[in-house]
Amino acid sequence: MDQALKPSTRDGDGGSQAHAGSGVLTLARSLSLHHGGELIEPRLAWRLAGRPDAPVVAALGGISAHRRVFDVAQPRAGWWWEVVGPGLSLDSEQVRVLGIDYLGGSGESTGPIPGQPFPSLSSYDQAEAVRALLDHLRIERLRGFVGASYGGMVALAFAERYPTRVERLVVISAADRTHPMATAWRTVQRRIVRFAASLGRASEGLELARALAMATYRTPGEFAARFGQPPRRVEGAYVFPIEEYLFARGRDYAGRYRSESFLCLSESIDLHAVDAARIPVPVAVVAVREDQLVPLEDLRALAAKLPRATLHELSSVHGHDAFLKEAHALRPIFQSLYGVA
Repeated sequence: MDQALKPSTRDGDGGSQAHAGSGVLTLARSLSLHHGGELIEPRLAWRLAGRPDAPVVAALGGISAHRRVFDVAQPRAGWWWEVVGPGLSLDSEQVRVLGIDYLGGSGESTGPIPGQPFPSLSSYDQAEAVRALLDHLRIERLRGFVGASYGGMVALAFAERYPTRVERLVVISAADRTHPMATAWRTVQRRIVRFAASLGRASEGLELARALAMATYRTPGEFAARFGQPPRRVEGAYVFPIEEYLFARGRDYAGRYRSESFLCLSESIDLHAVDAARIPVPVAVVAVREDQLVPLEDLRALAAKLPRATLHELSSVHGHDAFLKEAHALRPIFQSLYGVA
C-alpha cells in the first residue's frame, strides 16, 4: 500500500511543504538480514517533502527518529524541527528531504510484536531497506545522505554497500563502530527493560532506561547550569531538579515508544561495524567534543580511515544531542548538499 508520489496535503502539510508524499512500501520479497534470519515482505514507511524539482537528501536520526523529519504546519511534529525546513539549516527549499520509520522501530515499518521473537538488525539492513525504497521511488541517486547518531551509522553502511547511489554524506556523532563505554551504558539500559518486562512492567523499565540514557546524551556543563537548585521535599523525601527532568523525559518516551523496539534498535547500535576504507564518496564527519557516547578520538579515527573525508569539530553544551540543537553550526556544513553537480 503506497500513496502516489505527488503533491499532497494529506498529512497536514502546508505552504511550500504542500509537495509531500508519504506511504508504506511492502517489499515484494524477504529481506535477508546481516546477522542471520529474515523479514518476510517487510514494510517500510517513508515520507518525502520539499521543493518538488529539487534533488533528494535522506535524513535519518537517532533510534527515536521517524519519517516526519520536518513539518511546516506543525513544526514540533518533526523530529528535526529546529534544523530542517524552509529556510533552515537543511533547507527544504533547496532539497527534498526523505525520511523513514526504521525497521524494528515504533513507527509503521515492520517491527517487533510483543511476546513474539524478532531478529537482530544491522545498520546494513536499514541501508538495504533504503536502497529498495529508492528503487521504488525511482530515485537513481541521492544528492546526500545526512545521518545523525544511529542515522549516521546507517548512512555509512549505505555508502559502503551502494556508493553509486549517493553523492556525499554528512555523518554527525556516529563512528564506524561503537565505543565500548557507550555499549556499557546501553547494555545496562537493556537489562533494566528486560528485567521490568519479566515482572510485567516493561513500560516502567523503558522509563528508567530512557532516564539513564538522557544522562549520557547531555553534558555536565548543561546539567550544572540548568539543575543546580536545591532539592524539594515531597511527601517526606527529597526530589532533585535533575531527577524530575530525567524521569519526565523517561515517562514521555515510554508513552510513545514500545519497549521491544527500544531493545531491538539499541542492540543494533551496539552491533554496528562498517569498513570505512570501503566508502569512496566524500564524507563530512561532524564530531562534538563534549559527546560522551561518541568520543572525539573515534571520529578523528573514522575521518583518517575514510578515503575522502573532512572533519568538523564542534563544541556544544548539548553533547550527543547537539545535532538536534546546533542549527547555526550545522548550516555551513549542509551547504555542500545544494551545489553538487
